[in-house]
Amino acid sequence: MNAPVKTAKLIKGATGDFEVIVGMEVHAQVTSKAKLFSGASAAFGGAPNAHVSLVDAAMPGMLPVINEECVRQAIRTGLGLEAKINLRSVFDRKNYFYPDLPQGYQISQYKSPVVGEGVVVVDMPDGEIVRVGIERLHLEQDAGKSLHDQHPSMSFVDLNRSGVALMEIVSRPDIRSSEEAKAFVAKLRTIMRYLGTCDGNMEEGSLRADVNVSVRRPGEPLGTRCEIKNVNSLRFIGQAIEVEARRQIGVIEDGGAIEQETRLFDPARGETRSMRNKEEAHDYRYFPDPDLLPLELDQAYVDALAAALPELPDAKKARFTADYGLSAYDADVLVGERESADFFESVVAADGRRRDPKAAANWVINELFGRLNKDGHSIAESPVSAAQLGAVLDLIADGTISGKIAKDLFEIVWSEGGDPRAIVEARGMKQVTDTGAIEAVVDEIVAKNPDKAAQAKDKPAMVGWFVGQVMKASGGKANPQAVNALLKAKLGIE
Repeated sequence: MNAPVKTAKLIKGATGDFEVIVGMEVHAQVTSKAKLFSGASAAFGGAPNAHVSLVDAAMPGMLPVINEECVRQAIRTGLGLEAKINLRSVFDRKNYFYPDLPQGYQISQYKSPVVGEGVVVVDMPDGEIVRVGIERLHLEQDAGKSLHDQHPSMSFVDLNRSGVALMEIVSRPDIRSSEEAKAFVAKLRTIMRYLGTCDGNMEEGSLRADVNVSVRRPGEPLGTRCEIKNVNSLRFIGQAIEVEARRQIGVIEDGGAIEQETRLFDPARGETRSMRNKEEAHDYRYFPDPDLLPLELDQAYVDALAAALPELPDAKKARFTADYGLSAYDADVLVGERESADFFESVVAADGRRRDPKAAANWVINELFGRLNKDGHSIAESPVSAAQLGAVLDLIADGTISGKIAKDLFEIVWSEGGDPRAIVEARGMKQVTDTGAIEAVVDEIVAKNPDKAAQAKDKPAMVGWFVGQVMKASGGKANPQAVNALLKAKLGIE
């Protein structure tokens, strides 16, 4: 029985509401130095046809040999998706015309994939938890690349990608909005990056998705789906679903019928267009590849891989909320990338003691991430190290500097580097804690503003204005707590 769909997820048509149903086929390039069935390099780039072995070129008599590292990475990914690992799987030939795959067929897996059913848990910004079922994960070889813009009358073929190992991860049609689809792919990418099984670089094509979209009126059976091929960014995935759902709703409301077909998304025009009709399904004539034996694993091998897995995002998020007392939102942001989570934990850890986790999270998320995003840097490129940021937090905690001075100090460390404590000493940035010195500034500000001082008894919130003036007059160096206490005493505020 279908659960009721949130009204916010429904798309309003001219004749009523529609529900969008999305299933994904995500193609993730396996992190491996060599290709799936040859020893040629799987590195991105290189001169055209520089990473091509005789096997990749399908020269007569050349036989494929399975790359164990690719199998290992597929199993590790399956374990990360809480999926069933099939101890026996088979490689098949998928017969289809590939102009950029010289053997004329693709070696893939059909009825017996290496990984079976699993699940990806997606946390949405509104707090909803969406569970997306994984139907299968299978290994297959990528095709090469046809280049149509190099010559006025001929197409060129670059076989560098031909034979590179891909994991095709097929979801169930459990996704109900473009936002869920983007969040699902983002979560899948995060899991694989934690595992080190795919770098998730969509710009280089190492992660791309075929998006299956259909619409229906709430409560009706599933509609006819259309497949949008090779979408290579999270933003485009969202746009393609929105555009295609609207197109299908328009066809239905005009009295037409949706044809099952393969389509392409054109982001420049904001439309999908037909590539080929799939009303009559292709006969790929799958059969077991005669050059490859069935892949047989033993449970001990799988168990050893499972035991060596790193802590994954969901487990890390649960630990960050339970052990560090972080909000679900802050934990989510920090575990989004393994490097970010590691950086945060390095800031918290301080020579056998523990800094305030909430203060550390606040500085990492707001100050550090904010500046990294502004300057277009990754966490690995941060000019401020975890040790330097930890030192800034220590200076705040022991009262040496105020929060305002800390932000100025952060900017200096970001631009010039150096030891934060030495910078504070050398530049006289310590906050003033001498009550007498602070009191003199407080008296001066109160004396200059007798009208506001008179109002403060009836309007206690006025003290905030006075605090701001004192901090400004002291160059941000006065201890805010001392300023607040002195002002309340001078102004007669309880």
